[in-house]
Amino acid sequence: MVRLTVDLIARSKNRIKSQREEPVVQCLKKLTHLNFSNRNIDYIDDISLCKNLNVLYLYDNSITQIHNLEFASNLTHLYLQNNYISCIENLTALKKLQKLYLSGNYITVIEGLEGLEVLRELHVDSQRLPSGEKLLFDPRTLQSLAKSLLVLTISNNNIDELRELAILENLTQLEAVDNKLNYIEDLEFILSKWNKLWKLDLRGNPVCHSTKYRDRLIIISKTLEILDGKEIQEMARQFLMNWKASKEAKKKMKEAVINDQFLYPHLCECSSASISLIPEHCNHSSFLSRENSKYSFGSLPPGHQNKIETILRTQRRRNISVVDEIRQLTLKNPQHSLPGQKVSEPHHLSQVAH
Repeated sequence: MVRLTVDLIARSKNRIKSQREEPVVQCLKKLTHLNFSNRNIDYIDDISLCKNLNVLYLYDNSITQIHNLEFASNLTHLYLQNNYISCIENLTALKKLQKLYLSGNYITVIEGLEGLEVLRELHVDSQRLPSGEKLLFDPRTLQSLAKSLLVLTISNNNIDELRELAILENLTQLEAVDNKLNYIEDLEFILSKWNKLWKLDLRGNPVCHSTKYRDRLIIISKTLEILDGKEIQEMARQFLMNWKASKEAKKKMKEAVINDQFLYPHLCECSSASISLIPEHCNHSSFLSRENSKYSFGSLPPGHQNKIETILRTQRRRNISVVDEIRQLTLKNPQHSLPGQKVSEPHHLSQVAH
């Protein structure tokens, strides 16, 4: 196995390009980028001479512990994916760290990131977790990242809910592919909290098979532009918004009618019972005038009179339509005449004529 030391860095001709007369120490101090990926490194030794490091590549190694990086106060990018790290630690001194890559390790809890006030991206997908366990988040770390974190990748970590991440108020991108998210109500809740999210990828979760899954997420999030790798057209969003508004309006109207029927059942009964079989000589206008005289609204509570009048007008139109149909049926076949009205048989009429 290999230790990352100052000597190893100094011997690396590809990493240090200096003139012969310039001391190695000076060269190390000038380094801003250091790439020792895939070099079988298992231990980070004292490399504090590289105090101006901005970017450090140590992915695809065998590192088991994060340490000896306290000196790197200027570090902005740290790549530690695909190692053997089980605990996030010793990073609080990296005050300028903006991007942290820890994918493909053995981490079970996202913790130890307190004080990283400018961390913009955190990549912790595909942790090699013990069987049956899921990736957890320390509330203190989430609180610390609440305002700074913009990008979070947590795919393939057996995660079954996201509500605790609602605190990340400025999140713009979330990748949570191949987890165990089941409930679309939880997604609607958290999307209502993320007012800046524009990219979301949840492919491979059970929730993706929910009824109208895509439509519901597009409706709840006004800022979402890409969902599961597919762009959201503004025209499609507007159509869904209009559909939702129409559906809610119909629901409110139905609730209002039910409420009125509950408050004033006697009026609704009168309206439905008013399909009295009207003689032919009664025209529509006389019928409406008599109907209007049946009810007095003076004693009703304020604001309900218009509702009741609307209900009655609708019912009257239906009544008149029914009466017209009965009248037409009677003219076609006298045997279907209205109850209570006798229709003379043809032979009776002939006898009277004689």
